[in-house]
Amino acid sequence: MHHVGLALGGRPGQSIARRLLLPVSKDTLLRVVRRNAARSDAAPRVVGIDDWAWKRGHHYGTIVCDLEKRRIIDILPDREAATVTTWLAEHPTISVIARDRGVGYIQAATEGRPEAIQVADRWHLMENASAAFLTAVQRSMRAIRTAVGVGVVDPTLLSCAERRQHAGWLRRQEENTTILALAGQGIAIKEIVRRTGKSRGVVRQVVRGGRADVFRSRTNSLDPFTKQLETAWANGCRNGAALWRGVKAAGFVGSLRVVTEWATRRRKEDGIAPENSRPRKSPSARGIARMMTTERDRPSKTVARMAAIIESAVPDLVSARDLMDRFHRIIQHRKSADLESWISDAKPTLLASFTTGIITHRSAVKAALTEPRSNGQTEGQNTKLKLVKRQMYGRAKLDLLRARLLGAP
Repeated sequence: MHHVGLALGGRPGQSIARRLLLPVSKDTLLRVVRRNAARSDAAPRVVGIDDWAWKRGHHYGTIVCDLEKRRIIDILPDREAATVTTWLAEHPTISVIARDRGVGYIQAATEGRPEAIQVADRWHLMENASAAFLTAVQRSMRAIRTAVGVGVVDPTLLSCAERRQHAGWLRRQEENTTILALAGQGIAIKEIVRRTGKSRGVVRQVVRGGRADVFRSRTNSLDPFTKQLETAWANGCRNGAALWRGVKAAGFVGSLRVVTEWATRRRKEDGIAPENSRPRKSPSARGIARMMTTERDRPSKTVARMAAIIESAVPDLVSARDLMDRFHRIIQHRKSADLESWISDAKPTLLASFTTGIITHRSAVKAALTEPRSNGQTEGQNTKLKLVKRQMYGRAKLDLLRARLLGAP
């Protein structure tokens, strides 16, 4: 019963036990698991620490793994620095701590085991570099939109639905102009709300610059199939019905009209001289980041043209992209000798904030390039924890969760 409860939990364990001619209730299985809960008395040398969500965005716990024995050794009820510090202080054998760059775990590792080597997680370092490049793109969006010329919309290239969206956008722009003019006169937000009839949240958003944007048509159901349509168009297929049948076979569930409108816009765009043509839609920051990184090797004609416009208009983004690539290669190939030169080159660029974080955690980053351990295994154990937690739904209290994870073979 104990092993069935460890492997399956309550109700699934009860079902399989009945097939094994071992009639037992789900409550008894969970009671047996709790009663025989394993107590970890290990003396770990190398541990990995990560957080996990009881409820995402609200309540988190901490998972601790022995990276040498490849198993979970404890689960803590929260991710507060004091809790983790106390746990580390109770285990004096720890000499290496693999962690991400979260402030709480840095403080806990420094205070709980100051003599231990702290190792930053390599996957998180690469992910943070990519996120820093995305932030650089977001901060350059004004210059990018000016360069690609999407601030001026040609209504003749819009569909009926997009013309209605454009009319709403023009109305919002007029409201923004009025609110900013009143704010420029020193009028308080409360009075602007009275005069314009807009909500306080909208007025505050406009005054703080959070509502200013260029017109961008909404994402529709055809967007995932645009690449397939572009390929078919380049191969000479101009018939809307044929294009619709092709994307329908690939999983598109929209109507024929959606595809024929796309084909009509495409014909109009092809009729414009290449030197005067501009992208009809404003690209998103995430799309531009993807265009300049993962899609740059084999781009379509449209993507290549837009990338060339952006790179020539905002050369600082190209430098940031090249620095991100260099950092990824440093992590992938463990080139610790190249880290200092990368830091000096990245300081004055759009990646300056990310570089400051690397400087702050320089010793942990260097350890990630020289030590064989990383926190990837802890991430895998975290996935196992989530699976077990979701198996038990509301019954997954900390003692039961710990009993099932620490008792698993």
